[in-house]
Amino acid sequence: MKDLQPSAVCPLCGGMKTPGKTTFTADFGFGVIVVRDVPATVCSQCGADWITDSTAEEVEAQVEEARQKHRQVEIISLAANNTTIDNTTDNTTIENKTL
Repeated sequence: MKDLQPSAVCPLCGGMKTPGKTTFTADFGFGVIVVRDVPATVCSQCGADWITDSTAEEVEAQVEEARQKHRQVEIISLAANNTTIDNTTDNTTIENKTL
């Protein structure tokens, strides 16, 4: 077997870490925020995921923006052509965002 760089091996299960996407959720009590299509390194065996510092900053900024809107449910996609769907008890809006 070929020697693998330590960063290519999952420290939890020994599986292979590969580029992929993950989903982040935050529950603030008054509502839930879901950030989909977050670029990540994902273990192909156990599914554990890791994101870069810059991706974490982007997710944190999006979550903070959504939290300030104080909606019950907000779903955000970090895909190339982002679409945000905000669902509240009294309205539904769709916003296109490019990050």
